Amino acid sequence: MTNQTDSPTLLLVDGHSLAFRAYYAFANGRDGGLRTSTGIPTSVCFGFTKSLLDTVGYEKPDAVALAFDLGGPSFRHEKDETYKANRDAPPEDFRPDVDNLTELMRAMDFPIFVVKGFEADDVLGTLANRGSEAGYRVKILSGDRDLFQLIDADKQISILYMSTSFGRGARGSSVKEYHAQDVVEKMGIPPEQVVDFKALCGDASDNIPGVKGIGQKTAVTLLTQYPTLDAIYEALEQTPDELKPAVRKKLTADREKAYHSRWLAAIPTDVPLEENVENFKLEDCQLKGFDPERVQPLLEKLELHKFKSQLQQLQEHFGGAPLQLEEPTKKKPKLAKMPAVDPELDFFSPEETAEALDKRVTVELKPQVVDTPEKLAALIEQLKGYTDTAVPVAWDTETTALEPRDAELVGIGCCWGASPADAAYIPLGHTTLGSVNLELLPTLDALRPILESADYPKSLQNAKFDRLILKHQGIELKGVVFDTMLASYLINPEESHKLENIAQRYLGFSSQQYDQLDIGKGQTIADLDVPTVAEYCGMDVYATFCLVPKLREELEKLSDISKLLLDVELPLEPVLAEMEDQGIRIDTAYLQDFAKSLAADLKGIETTAYDLAGEAFNLASPKQLSALLFDKLGLDTKKASKTKTGFSTNAAVLEKLQGDHPIIDCIIEHRTLAKLKSTYVDKLPKLVRKETGRVHTDFNQAVTSTGRLSSSNPNLQNIPIRTAFSRQIRKAFIPKEGWILAAADYSQVELRILTHLSQEEILIEAYSNGDDVHGLTAKLLLDKEEITKEERRLGKIINFGVIYGMGAHRFARETGVSYGEAKGFLDRFRDRYPKVFGYLQRMEQEAIAQGYVTTILGRRRYVDFQSGSLQAFRGQDPSTVDMSKVKLRGFDAATLRAAANAPIQGSSADIIKVAMVQLQKLLEPYQAQLLLQVHDELV
Repeated sequence: MTNQTDSPTLLLVDGHSLAFRAYYAFANGRDGGLRTSTGIPTSVCFGFTKSLLDTVGYEKPDAVALAFDLGGPSFRHEKDETYKANRDAPPEDFRPDVDNLTELMRAMDFPIFVVKGFEADDVLGTLANRGSEAGYRVKILSGDRDLFQLIDADKQISILYMSTSFGRGARGSSVKEYHAQDVVEKMGIPPEQVVDFKALCGDASDNIPGVKGIGQKTAVTLLTQYPTLDAIYEALEQTPDELKPAVRKKLTADREKAYHSRWLAAIPTDVPLEENVENFKLEDCQLKGFDPERVQPLLEKLELHKFKSQLQQLQEHFGGAPLQLEEPTKKKPKLAKMPAVDPELDFFSPEETAEALDKRVTVELKPQVVDTPEKLAALIEQLKGYTDTAVPVAWDTETTALEPRDAELVGIGCCWGASPADAAYIPLGHTTLGSVNLELLPTLDALRPILESADYPKSLQNAKFDRLILKHQGIELKGVVFDTMLASYLINPEESHKLENIAQRYLGFSSQQYDQLDIGKGQTIADLDVPTVAEYCGMDVYATFCLVPKLREELEKLSDISKLLLDVELPLEPVLAEMEDQGIRIDTAYLQDFAKSLAADLKGIETTAYDLAGEAFNLASPKQLSALLFDKLGLDTKKASKTKTGFSTNAAVLEKLQGDHPIIDCIIEHRTLAKLKSTYVDKLPKLVRKETGRVHTDFNQAVTSTGRLSSSNPNLQNIPIRTAFSRQIRKAFIPKEGWILAAADYSQVELRILTHLSQEEILIEAYSNGDDVHGLTAKLLLDKEEITKEERRLGKIINFGVIYGMGAHRFARETGVSYGEAKGFLDRFRDRYPKVFGYLQRMEQEAIAQGYVTTILGRRRYVDFQSGSLQAFRGQDPSTVDMSKVKLRGFDAATLRAAANAPIQGSSADIIKVAMVQLQKLLEPYQAQLLLQVHDELV
């Protein structure tokens, strides 16, 4: 045995174990997971990277390797098709998150191992063995107890075991290093018996059967008495009286299953890495640092600013040479940064690259600081010369807060040319000693003729924010002809639309980020000196000004998109600003009474549940629910997946269990009411502003990939509809005295759009005649002239379900019919409405061949497929894509469903936006105001 203090350390990472742990740590939170401002899921990227870097920093390994499952069947599946067959498909946003993670890990130069036909555990076992033979002390980071079998003191192999919690601290308080004795304390057996333990009691999460009737306690007892499975079966033959009769019977009956289970559970340590991993060498796992030019763009894209600010520290942990990073200073001018070099295009020599970098042109910004009335008068006179919409002046405001009603105006910036000197900053509210500010009201009055006139074209980044800021300073902003955020969103909704990211993409340099400013705790930008903020704001308006021609050039290539910006998104922006400012009145007294009523209802449901269970328990505890439902009440465990704390009791499981026991309905009702109470009834009164008596939501215009608006702070678009609760909660939204609330919505708008796009004659005729389309569908499917209310519901579910790609399993679940009946309904629907399915297939073909689909008004939804077989169709004529040859994996199948639906959902979003713009104009002469947009409804 090697002296451990002299051995280098090899850290092996169980990629999928850590990825799933990171995903569910955030997915189970209040916000449902982490995402960038553009909607890219990042729970895995953030959580995985944080845990890995914490561990590297704490353990200080000499080498690191990551292992992932490839996703296809392993050698175990070839022998047993039921192996892991009960596992649910990963969530739709998990796969793209993992793809981004692997790209980031490769950029950080962490070697990633995946081997066809083998699982990550098998690769880890082999790498651990190889590392031990090479003299390494091996530590495996994982949350999987299966790997305990690899722990070996002689080979210096231990497990850094992660609990299900997401720990904090140097290595993460949820990570504990396991040696042999720790396994004994946790499982009651040493590492070498873990495989035999699984052989006896099985593993429901992997569908390993074990010996029926033998649980963990009995397995531990047997392995304490006999060292191996072989020894147990020898005793069964030679000294059967030593075993209890019931245990003898079980062992005898399932001998074959026991040995098969042991084979399934055993981790091989001889995976042929050289045959599957090109140029495999263990020494390539040595930490050697990374290239920041590869890492930084990915951190930008994924908005992982926490790690971006720690690059120097990470490089030290990774054993690389110190990075040449510029230290930020308050007064240092911002320089334009060259775009990161794409390694795939890097065909120049290092010498040529260095020479080119030496000759590069940098931009040293020189914004004018307008701090006297004379300078202000000269600036205004200069700005009056810019009336050409082709060259709009860029504007920006700096404030102490993001909420317009709370914000104080610190300064205003503008830029009118591409020269670094063509920018100005007007300080209005700096509090630092020695700062010279212009008087607020006289300055705004002087700027009013320009800011409030459409004769002076303006461009802004997120104009809605600046419009609201100026509105609360008494300025009605007019003449906005371009918004760089909205233009970027329309060109590609999947990208980041932050100014620094747009500038990096199109200009090769970034504006400074707010969190890079040296603002102390409890301070605001007003506490910074004028020169620092002048450079910060000046760079923002300079980037905005320079982006306008670049983005217009992109838009000109996509004429429909350009028209969408000019006719829909830009006119909508002031409408949304007005709606946010108006807010909606909330009856807080009513909600307080409603909260008391709901609390009583919840108490009554709890009492009923306790009576049905025969005991009191915590309805909000998954662990207690699992024990009650599956251990005490004996409900079918095949309807639930196994977790580390028992069987899952999530919404999908409870739905499957409905009808098996009356307590299930109690649990579902309690869970639903408790969530609605906390989300709306308890929360809304706290969000009412005292001075208005209203809630002021934010309408996000550049977030969703479909074109729909979203609502946040609070989200007023996901209040349940057409339920008893929704009717009660909507009573809390009230008009001001003497006014009334009016709501208008589109009837079956998405189904009507599908009818138009598919040109399905039966549906066109039905809508033309004003027929009941859901009833018509039910009659066609059931081949009946008269239908019941419940049968019409079948028609409604299938009509809307088809739009969203609903399959037979889900249709059966939602309607209560059998899978066979559900499949029959879908087949008949296809026969009755062939043009509907023809249209949906054409959209799938366009998505595969073009990489995007479009709405009626030309909005694009871009899609990216993981499968090489799908990528091979890119660039073809869509009509030539043979869908029978398209092979889909889980993520790609979901992507294709979303693509087929996107033109329908996106067209619906476009139509409601057009309606808002037109309705605002119609309402102007009247005492009427738009307050809310909730999907297809206007209030």
